[in-house]
Amino acid sequence: MIPTTRRQWLSETAAGFATLGLITNLARDGMLGAAEGFRDGLHHPARIQRVIQIFLGGGLSHVDSFDYKPELERLHGQELPESFGTADVFFGKVGKLHQSHFAFHQRGESGLWVSELFPHLAEQADRLTVVRSMTAETANHIPAIFQANTGFRQMGFPALGAWLSWGLGTENEDLPSFVVLPDARGIPNAAGGVFNWTSGFLPAAHQGVAMDARRDVPIHDLESREDDPNTIEARRLFQRRLNEAHAAERGNADPLVARIQSYALAARMQLAIPAATRLEEETAETRDRYGLDDDATRDVARNCLIARRLSERGVRMVQIWTGDGVSWDAHDNVLGDGYKSHKGEARRVDRPLAALIADLHERGLLDSTLVMISTEFGRTPFAQANRGTLSRGRDHHPQGFTNVLVGGGLKPGFAFGNTDEVGYASVENPVTTYDLHATVLHLLGIDHERLTFYHNGIQRRLTNVHGHVVRDLIA
Repeated sequence: MIPTTRRQWLSETAAGFATLGLITNLARDGMLGAAEGFRDGLHHPARIQRVIQIFLGGGLSHVDSFDYKPELERLHGQELPESFGTADVFFGKVGKLHQSHFAFHQRGESGLWVSELFPHLAEQADRLTVVRSMTAETANHIPAIFQANTGFRQMGFPALGAWLSWGLGTENEDLPSFVVLPDARGIPNAAGGVFNWTSGFLPAAHQGVAMDARRDVPIHDLESREDDPNTIEARRLFQRRLNEAHAAERGNADPLVARIQSYALAARMQLAIPAATRLEEETAETRDRYGLDDDATRDVARNCLIARRLSERGVRMVQIWTGDGVSWDAHDNVLGDGYKSHKGEARRVDRPLAALIADLHERGLLDSTLVMISTEFGRTPFAQANRGTLSRGRDHHPQGFTNVLVGGGLKPGFAFGNTDEVGYASVENPVTTYDLHATVLHLLGIDHERLTFYHNGIQRRLTNVHGHVVRDLIA
């Protein structure tokens, strides 16, 4: 027997991939103790297990959707009264006050106000938790969208889904913890692209995995080009031996570990992803409810249905994007049927989103799932002046807007906070992005001040140095 010291034995053991696998499994199952820069388990009992976020990039108009303002109807066509202060707008074109383009009605037993822009979501009013007092720090799309997704206005910080993957791991080792479903019209390049689902300074294994739901195998280059199972297994065995030799020589450098983990996950996903996205298994009733066979709703319906299937299989967070990231940016065309019009975009998302909520409820998943319908900022309560004429569009507006939450642990059929009488500024219980993120983490059993990662001399967290849990939203 070759003599060896305790130090050598520990070093060689730590470099082995059997140990790496053991550590990964123990961490996944919450059986490791606290480690610097890593999760330390749930901080309190979790109310939910997973998140589905639908991001309406570009700025949903709160005064045209979920924030009813009778005073705006009375003052329609007038200047913004001085009592509301000097209007601060992105393009500097302040027009006349403009009433909602869509009639509002009280919905369900809760009497929640929802406009005709979302007739199907209105049928789910008694399950909605409407936050009408959101505020943002910028009126510029890209930094505002970065902040809505990562907590910071600069690119390169980990997305919410990456933090959840890092802090909680996955419930299904055959699927990614964080999946992104871009709109069929393309990656949201106009909104910062893949930086919205980056892992940032967290280990690379936690970044979002983008899927193209139109493909039979929705992840590019996932299919094996070799049909012979013996050849596939021999290739994997050879690769495993190379990895072990490399690790024994170089140690467990994070880029290598992340790459190996990604390849191992890809191999498992070759079976799991097609099964999770096989929509032909759904009943005709389900397909019809989502609008899967309707040209107007097909793309969003497909993403919503896949999101449900991934969630029930243990994916921690699924994010659904609309358009190229700024499809709700209605400066001139609120009432049109096409891109960058509220009416056109709402037609695409309303029916599938309502079906997703109802479907999760009927399957007993809504109590353990948080559905977020979010946007980076709102639209002005006055029309955007355009070459001396009164436009029907509205400018960017971070001073007050609305996000909608649905699911476990929240008060249903409930509106929280308020903007002023015309919808210009949040005046009652303002909620920042930091507050929203802190609340989401709290619902998942995480203290937002304790989920941290040491990077460049700073103990970083999703909420930076801000944020508080909005406990009045919680049932």
